[in-house]
Amino acid sequence: METTVNERPMPTGEGLTFEKVWAMSQETDRKLQELFLAIKETGLQMKETDRQMKETDRKMGDLYNRFGEMAEHLVAPGIAARFNELGFHFDSIMPGGIKIVDEQRKTKAEVDLLLENGEYIIAIEVKATVRLNDVEHHIRRLEILREHRDKKHEKPKKIQGAIAGAIFGSAEKKAVREAGLYVLEQSGDTMRMDIPGDFIPREW
Repeated sequence: METTVNERPMPTGEGLTFEKVWAMSQETDRKLQELFLAIKETGLQMKETDRQMKETDRKMGDLYNRFGEMAEHLVAPGIAARFNELGFHFDSIMPGGIKIVDEQRKTKAEVDLLLENGEYIIAIEVKATVRLNDVEHHIRRLEILREHRDKKHEKPKKIQGAIAGAIFGSAEKKAVREAGLYVLEQSGDTMRMDIPGDFIPREW
């Protein structure tokens, strides 16, 4: 018996040819190369932006340091005058302060402004804007200064502290006073010292 197999005719529309597949692969490769190039250029731009930001930060840091040094020299006479009005009569004023180093010459602390007489030393931190954490940092600075003076076996002197600032918020003033530090605030072209009646300066 003869078996008949029904065969479906092949579609007559255009099929994929080798040339078309090759052209498609070439187009895909071109687009991938363009994408990789765009990614690479974006990466280079990001690196350049990062470099420029770091350079800006460095310049701003240098500018801030120069401003701080200038501020220390400008406010030093006014600060000394305020303390002398309280009866201290400082005969040594050190704008630029001192740097305390350890045996390996590593800096342990830096004091912006130092006032000294036969009985007292007042170490002052000068800030453009006073922050709450400046209080803790200055207390640690005063502790290091005390240790440094004791190690040198110099004539014992009482050490007190103060923070001077151009911008001083109420919360920061409160924290400074509660820590037993003097508050010195810029007022016009001079420094103003506001001492509440119950304020007791801390000594180290």
